[in-house]
Amino acid sequence: MKKEVVVLFGSGSIGEAIVRRVASGKKLLLADYNEDNLNTVQKRLREAGFDVETIKADLSSRDSIKTVVKKAQELGEIKHLVNAAGVSPSQTTPEQVLKVDLYGTSVLLEEFGKVMTEGGSGIIISSQSGHRLPELGEETNKKLAMTPTEELLNLDILQPDVITDSLYAYQYAKRENVLRVASESVNWQKRGARINAISPGIVMTPLALDELNGPRGAGYKKMFDSMVTKRPATPDEIAGVAEYLMSEQASFITGADFLIDGGVTAQYWYGDVNEVRN
Repeated sequence: MKKEVVVLFGSGSIGEAIVRRVASGKKLLLADYNEDNLNTVQKRLREAGFDVETIKADLSSRDSIKTVVKKAQELGEIKHLVNAAGVSPSQTTPEQVLKVDLYGTSVLLEEFGKVMTEGGSGIIISSQSGHRLPELGEETNKKLAMTPTEELLNLDILQPDVITDSLYAYQYAKRENVLRVASESVNWQKRGARINAISPGIVMTPLALDELNGPRGAGYKKMFDSMVTKRPATPDEIAGVAEYLMSEQASFITGADFLIDGGVTAQYWYGDVNEVRN
């Protein structure tokens, strides 16, 4: 008898923390572009008792994502999807941010929405950065949420003369992720499955360390002073919310986004901490 399958895109700290909570007794398929990361996390999880397979995958490629879907179906019924993959604005160009974080996530939602088992659920890890953009308006929201995936990168609002730097690209990608989760949840419901987004603030991961040591590091460090916690989050704090959202206790929740940022976004928009906004 085939096991239920959990698919994780992105073998970083947040994704690993989530699957440790939801993959016990199931088949776990890790998908990542970096094979060294895959092997390291596979070894660690196998030593902890998890049944783990790996596959190299490129989130920016529909063909690669479809290959992951096929592999997952060979292993069993797909019960959970976790997308914790992506690139940070300090790592690459605006074009690559949009290709991976915006287009790739949209493809992932679309392709897995066709194959999730009844009662299945998924989590897309977005970011507080998506909440830093001002209101885009109903027309723009609908474009980001509902434009056919292969036409997304042709939208006027995503062209290089509008998206002028990697951080701006990242903010648009993460706003689109949340909107896309809402729109694609309608299709997931047809299969009796649910999909939600989590928008973390600063979480202590290698990706966050890139930001903290990059050109925006000083601004990120100032954010800590405005947070209720006075510190970044841990991956396990994000995983706790993800575990709940994928459980039967959250069976009434789909198409939603959960901002987990220590209150910094509220400070950004409504507080008097100028350095946070700047």
